Amino acid sequence: MKDEKKSVTFFSRRVLLKTLGLSVAGAITGCTPNKPLLMSVSRHLRLARVRVSPDRVIRTVVGLRPYRASGFVVRADRFDEKTVVHNYGHGGGGITLSWGSAHLAAELAGRTGHRQAAVLGCGALGLATARLLQRQGWMATIYARDLPPQTTSNIAGAQWSPTSVFDPGKTSAEFDEQFLQAMRLSYRYFQDMVGDRYGVRWVSNYILHDKSAPPGGLVGQHPEMYPETLLLGPGEHPFPTPYALHYYTMFIEPAVYLNAVLRDFLEAGGKIMVRELKSREDVLALTEPLVVNCTGLGAYNLFGDKELTPIKGQLTVLLPQHDVDYLLIHQGFYMFPRRDGILLGGTFDQGNWNLEPDLEAEHRILDAHADVFRRMTLPTL
Repeated sequence: MKDEKKSVTFFSRRVLLKTLGLSVAGAITGCTPNKPLLMSVSRHLRLARVRVSPDRVIRTVVGLRPYRASGFVVRADRFDEKTVVHNYGHGGGGITLSWGSAHLAAELAGRTGHRQAAVLGCGALGLATARLLQRQGWMATIYARDLPPQTTSNIAGAQWSPTSVFDPGKTSAEFDEQFLQAMRLSYRYFQDMVGDRYGVRWVSNYILHDKSAPPGGLVGQHPEMYPETLLLGPGEHPFPTPYALHYYTMFIEPAVYLNAVLRDFLEAGGKIMVRELKSREDVLALTEPLVVNCTGLGAYNLFGDKELTPIKGQLTVLLPQHDVDYLLIHQGFYMFPRRDGILLGGTFDQGNWNLEPDLEAEHRILDAHADVFRRMTLPTL
């Protein structure tokens, strides 16, 4: 950018030595680390700037989060000779909660005594559920209209953090316990998938703040699942706000992850039927004695759940930038770097079923991120 030089911060010698973790005496006598000076700077100050401009946009995508104010459903229903285990309605936390919620659903399935199941849906919830059933000796068949990369899960930002899942004022004590169980279970399941095969990695996350305050929300309530939580003050981070909250989180790349889990399912003998089920009657006509409903918003029509409502999310994707290896959240916007591009969000348009991109929303997203990264400062050594 033309004004990039203007945004450079020149650190005083005292600040720089403090950042490097060196004593003044040690610096004077030459007892410095035997490595490049820049690499000695706190890693929080060595973050690359995202290059945001319209000519770097490679695509804009839209997805609908399946939201229920009272929280997601994990429940078994009986329809004549058929048992349906529901596992849907996870809002913005579908991938995050997928393995934990699937674990709870598989427990309900196990109580039926059956060993053949139809799993409805091939997104994160359907795949995790099908795989856990297979691990318990089930014969599982996935029925789905869309397969990866055409699922809603492919569009998810996929930071491990169960956000936008429910309205805290509208949940029951029973759901609150269910949520915590799913969260803890999923946190552990995903740790076993860290690595290139599944596209899961630990990464630094920064949330920008104007004021100094202890961590709130899930980060404050469950610090054991947000390692190395640290509030960085002025001079300790390069962002244009006085404070930045840092923590580590797992980050999932859906394009890699979903294909890997689908491959595991097929290699374990699973079957897939590409088919759209349009009514409850279609579901009950399936030959399997047990059905697990992982259809997300599809449950609105299939099972008449009118509490389900879409939350439209739109992502603008920039060209990949491999020097960017952190997540950033600021004033409702977020930046997530993936191998296939830099994801810029966010929108939270509740009740909107429209899957067409909103040009005005794209402009807001680009402008907000361009402003933050334009004002991001870097040390000069």
